[in-house]
Amino acid sequence: MRTIVARCVPALIATTALFATVGIAHAAEPVPPRSAGCPASVPTDAQCYTGRDTEGALYWIAILAQWNRVLVMHSHGGPETGAPTLERGAEDLKRWSVMVKAGYAWAGSTYRRGGYGVTMAAEDTERLRKIFIARFGQPRRTILHGQSYGGGVAAKGAELYGPVAGATPGARSELQPAYDGVLLTSGVLGGGGNAYEFRLDLRVVYQYICRNHPRPDEVQYPLWMGLPLDSKMHRADLAARVKECTGVGLPAAQRSPEQAAHLKTILSVVKVPERTLLSHLQWGTSLFQDLTQKRLGGRNPFGNAKVVYSGSDDDAALNAGVLRYEADPQAVGALAEDSRPTGRLRLPVLTLHAIHDPTAFVELESTYRDIVESAGASQWLVQTFADEAEHSYLSDAEYPALMTALLDWIDKGDKPSPQKVAALCAQYEAGFGKGCHLQPDYRPPPLSSRVPALGR
Repeated sequence: MRTIVARCVPALIATTALFATVGIAHAAEPVPPRSAGCPASVPTDAQCYTGRDTEGALYWIAILAQWNRVLVMHSHGGPETGAPTLERGAEDLKRWSVMVKAGYAWAGSTYRRGGYGVTMAAEDTERLRKIFIARFGQPRRTILHGQSYGGGVAAKGAELYGPVAGATPGARSELQPAYDGVLLTSGVLGGGGNAYEFRLDLRVVYQYICRNHPRPDEVQYPLWMGLPLDSKMHRADLAARVKECTGVGLPAAQRSPEQAAHLKTILSVVKVPERTLLSHLQWGTSLFQDLTQKRLGGRNPFGNAKVVYSGSDDDAALNAGVLRYEADPQAVGALAEDSRPTGRLRLPVLTLHAIHDPTAFVELESTYRDIVESAGASQWLVQTFADEAEHSYLSDAEYPALMTALLDWIDKGDKPSPQKVAALCAQYEAGFGKGCHLQPDYRPPPLSSRVPALGR
């Protein structure tokens, strides 16, 4: 069964050095917040600012003249492997302008570099919080919001910068915590091992069926590497190979019987939706290249040596034929140290996840819940679920409902139920549009029900 608790191996790699390499802009002088034109979706009475911190991370801030004194610190998704840009930060602000419309100040860092690094990204988010306070003053409350990969970043940030043992939730003191509460939406939760290992399964099953990534006449490399560092392959090249083998990118009626059979086998064994097959393969290519070679010193954190795959027309042949790899314990430990939460929460954490999320499977919420329960901190976690099939953004009205529920928990000690969040969402539809899809009684199955687990 796929492990959901920390593997007991020493993190023998210098994790901080590997995962927190400074960005390319580090040598440049920091730039304090300066006025910038807001994206069109931001309310017209808001003021926007951009800048660069001392480690080279770029950032955006948006704030209303009459803001409600609650700051939302945003940890964005990805990770993208290219260099950070202000344009990417503007897209984040555009997507999450709902927070500004609801009266909150918003601040988001691009992180100091592209590529994987959960603890690094949490540090960069915290650095921006201090920049905000220096320029605009101390908010009444500060909420850490993590989306997608940023959900893992925020889960780590909650533990690094939240209240210390013995502190009274919501109280101000000399040892004031950075954050009063945490909102995790569509989160990649449970650490990089739990969240990404299935993409090795996808790579080996795809290669067994398609044999074109790499092709037989190309350099053969262990698939956990993603790609050799000197590879010239681009996303379009990978898309062409996937189309060639499975017909993805063609209307179903135009696929050959062989393509249709290939696609059916891959999706049945690895259980990813057709619409995100290419995306998952891309992450198992470019992100694995970054993670294993640039962050983990050429070591492999993912293993499938004894995994039993099922769902094909001939599982015996499949299991005999797929490529097998042993995980390097040092890489496993370093990845866990950087990305896996301990679950030792001491502040309110509220989550929202689409039940049919095609990118970050809803079953990751079960993994996170198990981690928190194992740490004896379940009283700090409330999870909610929506009958939706998107990942990057859900219904507008759901986000202010979540924020109100979280702030009531912080300010009044009123721990929300999923039913309360659903009722609040219905109220917010008047101002934010129809679209509440919350399912208060839903509870996700374990991750092992979604990804190949037998033998792990």
